[in-house]
Amino acid sequence: MTVSRLVARPLLASLFVAGPVNALQHTDGHAVKAKKVTDRIVPVAERLGAKIGLPVPTDPALWVRINAGVQLAAAIGLATGKAPRISSAVLAGSLVPTTLAGHRFWEETDPGAKAAQRIQFFKNASLLGGLLIAAGDTDGKPGVAWRARHAAKDARRAARREARLLKAKAHLS
Repeated sequence: MTVSRLVARPLLASLFVAGPVNALQHTDGHAVKAKKVTDRIVPVAERLGAKIGLPVPTDPALWVRINAGVQLAAAIGLATGKAPRISSAVLAGSLVPTTLAGHRFWEETDPGAKAAQRIQFFKNASLLGGLLIAAGDTDGKPGVAWRARHAAKDARRAARREARLLKAKAHLS
């Protein structure tokens, strides 16, 4: 692992430790903000959950706790370098509803509060960009797509070679 990854991953993960700890300590306040998002997400999730037989929580406070737990687990994975790509993708996915619930600057009427929420919204958008880069970072190793392309290429080459050998063998017989 490069020094930049050794430093960058924990730095990127740090917000996802502090934020969830705060959310767990002040769940009720976060649940009030989350309600605007959960009211829209829960009906869709319930329809999907019904198809596969999974119960879907409806309490916004429970969603805040679930999101905080997911973010903490993924932050630890990213910071320690254990499954950093999956952890980054999970954090990116959890950041979208968190941002939409917590930083609704378009609903603010006070210019100062609106400016502060706008800054927080775009800070989270920037974090999302960093997480997407981290999710695609193969740490210098070939990714799955590259390995699949090369495995297919190697298989075609081996098949052609085998076909030539069989043709030569048949020609000798």
